[in-house]
Amino acid sequence: MSATSPLSPARRILIASLIALVLLYAFWFGRAHPDTAALLVFGLPPALCAFAAWRRARTAGLWSAVLALAWFSHGVLVAWIRPEERGLAWIELLLAVVIVFAASLPGLRARFKRKRG
Repeated sequence: MSATSPLSPARRILIASLIALVLLYAFWFGRAHPDTAALLVFGLPPALCAFAAWRRARTAGLWSAVLALAWFSHGVLVAWIRPEERGLAWIELLLAVVIVFAASLPGLRARFKRKRG
């Protein structure tokens, strides 16, 4: 794939979801308790994955999906133990699920593609 070809819809969804997750963390950790370390720990990985996906790195989807499992687990934990942050945790959960599906879609399409001819 050349560098000038447009991004696939799955990759665009992946990038948008990762950026939305970065913005969620910026709001979440900047609002409740301005903690730069927490913002870096939570915000930097999805930002790097979004950049890698935008640059068409081959492993960007894999790492996004792997990290999304941790983000999903974090969302479940926070939704369970902190009722005041439950809404933000649910958004994190939903974004993690979208990231996993967007990262997996090209592989699923290739796997279940009908052979013609």
